[in-house]
Amino acid sequence: MKFRPTPRATCRRNPARAGFTFAEVLAALLFMAIVLPVAVEGVRIANLAGQVSERKTAATRIAQNYLNELKVTGQWQRGVLNGTVQEAAYQYRWIARVEPWTQIGGTTATLRLLTVEVFFLVQGREYEVRIATLIDAAIT
Repeated sequence: MKFRPTPRATCRRNPARAGFTFAEVLAALLFMAIVLPVAVEGVRIANLAGQVSERKTAATRIAQNYLNELKVTGQWQRGVLNGTVQEAAYQYRWIARVEPWTQIGGTTATLRLLTVEVFFLVQGREYEVRIATLIDAAIT
């Protein structure tokens, strides 16, 4: 089967009718007006999630370090401890609390609950990481 090429003269459009119609331009602008704000909001949320995740990882590491330090040095016996840590360009506030630990059934053991909380800001909102462990007060 052979195809004959069409003459060039019949394929050309009329130059006066080239381009988009007004309705097509308005439809494209309407589409962009809907899509762009949604896309920008998606990028903002992804940025926030990334920053929170990065700083939460650092805050967890800080809390774990202070929890271990308080256990090893015995400083947890002083009651409420707190401080501030500067890591890179970010500031983390931490607080440690010691509370009596009550077993199921209401009996109090010699165990103490040592909790370390680390607070940090991301885009004007405060987040926190909390870790805890049990310490036998009779051993120290």
